[in-house]
Amino acid sequence: MKGIQVQGTGSAAVVELPRPEVKEGYALIKVMAASICGTDVSTYRGTNVNVSSYPIVIGHETAGIVEEVDENNQYGIKKGDRVVLDPYLYCGNCYPCSQGKTNCCETLQCLGVHCDGSMCEYFSHPVHMLRKVPKDMPWERIPLAEPLVISMHGLHTCQLKAGEHIVIIGAGAIGLLAGMGALAYDAVPIIADVVEERLELARSFGIPYTVNPAKENAVERVREITKGRGAECCMEASGSDAGVRSTIDYAAYTGRIALTGWPKHEITLPTNLITKKELQIRGSRNGAGEFEEAIELIHSGRVPAEKIISKVVPYTELPHMLSELSEHPGDYLKVVGLFHTEG
Repeated sequence: MKGIQVQGTGSAAVVELPRPEVKEGYALIKVMAASICGTDVSTYRGTNVNVSSYPIVIGHETAGIVEEVDENNQYGIKKGDRVVLDPYLYCGNCYPCSQGKTNCCETLQCLGVHCDGSMCEYFSHPVHMLRKVPKDMPWERIPLAEPLVISMHGLHTCQLKAGEHIVIIGAGAIGLLAGMGALAYDAVPIIADVVEERLELARSFGIPYTVNPAKENAVERVREITKGRGAECCMEASGSDAGVRSTIDYAAYTGRIALTGWPKHEITLPTNLITKKELQIRGSRNGAGEFEEAIELIHSGRVPAEKIISKVVPYTELPHMLSELSEHPGDYLKVVGLFHTEG
């Protein structure tokens, strides 16, 4: 079978791989669609510190058809089912797993990062980590459930409620999906970014408010939007030093903050302000138990996730698109590769 392999910094190719064998507790998936994540791009660039060695098959935003499975499994997964892969492999035994926080497993492995990923024609995956999707969902939309899970987990982490304002820092795929998710929750998203083209895109997606810290006093603008209060919630989705720091200024007194972006180093924060405002700051990593909600939100159209798709290509073009995303990140939000036709 064919797969997409990053062979070293700046080098990716379609390669021949052995077709996987199916062991007990696993299913064989005929991959139909897979999308490129920022993690895949950082692996291609050689800047992903979690990738210990090359070559590695990338990919973790993946949808397909169950080709082979033990149909006596307790999860109701049958041959022919359409599924999306939950790509975060957990042990089930450590303390966070025992609390249902499998997204924070002490030995967590993400497909395409800590082990070979699912951007290939066939993939073997644990049956209990397959999520069924409706038969009428277009293939290119299904992989978007995974990044939407991350976005929704951020909204859940800061316990966003209807009517509340949430400043979302970073108008990339995660931030824009979070903005659309906030709208689905009847909340009021405010997206902050320094790239005006991304803010224009956010407005075209129906996001009611945007701020550009490079061109205006963003803190004053947020206070103006919130009638002087500040935002009840903030979600940091850029991983930038300035983005993380600004959450404390955007947040209202007693505000709730979710840190979803991954900074590359430690960031100094004013703990005196955190205490003065009694802010609740929480990390927000991946997702746990949110795939079903993400699938329903996309299928119902409540979150029109397809708006973030910049391009759909045959899988053979994915190595080229990795290079494009690496060199021209501002030109794309999400690229999806198609692997098979159902015929």
